[in-house]
Amino acid sequence: MARLSIDSPLGPLMLTGDGSALTSVGWGRFDHDEPDAVLIETARQLEAYFAGRLHRFDLPLKPAGTPFRQSVWDAMLAIPYGGTATYGGMAKLLSSAPRAVGGACGANPIPIIIPCHRVLASGGAPGGYSGHGGLDTKAWLLALERRHAGPANSSRGQGNGAAAEQFALL
Repeated sequence: MARLSIDSPLGPLMLTGDGSALTSVGWGRFDHDEPDAVLIETARQLEAYFAGRLHRFDLPLKPAGTPFRQSVWDAMLAIPYGGTATYGGMAKLLSSAPRAVGGACGANPIPIIIPCHRVLASGGAPGGYSGHGGLDTKAWLLALERRHAGPANSSRGQGNGAAAEQFALL
């Protein structure tokens, strides 16, 4: 198992991989780092994301989870940078329930990169966030993206291509 601790504006992050893909992002530090090429690239992309220069991660991901959770995480990856979706809208898209979508968001092993922070409750309420710092971290990530998103991506359901079309009603 590969692992790497990095500094971020949200505090130290722990990156874990299996040698071919990123498997988790957590808050804190490892006692001993054993990085691989995927984790070094993840650190580079996270640095660019936090600087507002990267709007879409391009990394091999392998989050462990049930098929339903995998489908929720895949749907989150389609939410455009600077945009949002709702638990209810995602549940409708996946023929599920908002609470189940919320559970999958809370179980996301690769937060920030799989953007569970972009999923809100109905009416724009923040909902929850299981990452370190809770809702303050979620608000910080959303504000970062809104600051750096172009006008076409700065509101819910806006963006480019299929992702924008898919989330236009969420």
